[in-house]
Amino acid sequence: MKLRTPMPEITGATEWLNGEVSREDLVGDKPTLIHFWSVSCGMCKEAMPQINQFRDDYADELNVIAVHMPRSEKDLDLEQIKEVAEEHGITQSIFVDNEHKLTDAFENEYVPAYYVFDAEGNLRHFQAGGSGMKMLTKRVNRVLGK
Repeated sequence: MKLRTPMPEITGATEWLNGEVSREDLVGDKPTLIHFWSVSCGMCKEAMPQINQFRDDYADELNVIAVHMPRSEKDLDLEQIKEVAEEHGITQSIFVDNEHKLTDAFENEYVPAYYVFDAEGNLRHFQAGGSGMKMLTKRVNRVLGK
């Protein structure tokens, strides 16, 4: 996805955990951070406390949505996804993307991956990999006008 591209429709989930959201719920009100993760991804689990911190610290200013992107057959187990989400305190909505519909809409190939959209729903920042939380924090603060 190129910068300034509008957020794709948030459709095609095989399951929603912690409540379903749509593109309409996310655009127009406040910026959104969408993070892709997988139960088999160690870096994703290491980054989760920082993502949860964004969710908690910016609760009134930022939408935070998780997308579970399976990397293998073993990652398709919904019970395991629920278990890992609970272990790592993922209380935000989780789009379970077992058919890679949202993954494909985002042209995403990585976990963890982070997409920051402004309030109008345009992509302002993308990054992949476990490091670079300082940069992600900087970009989130920028879209929040801080």
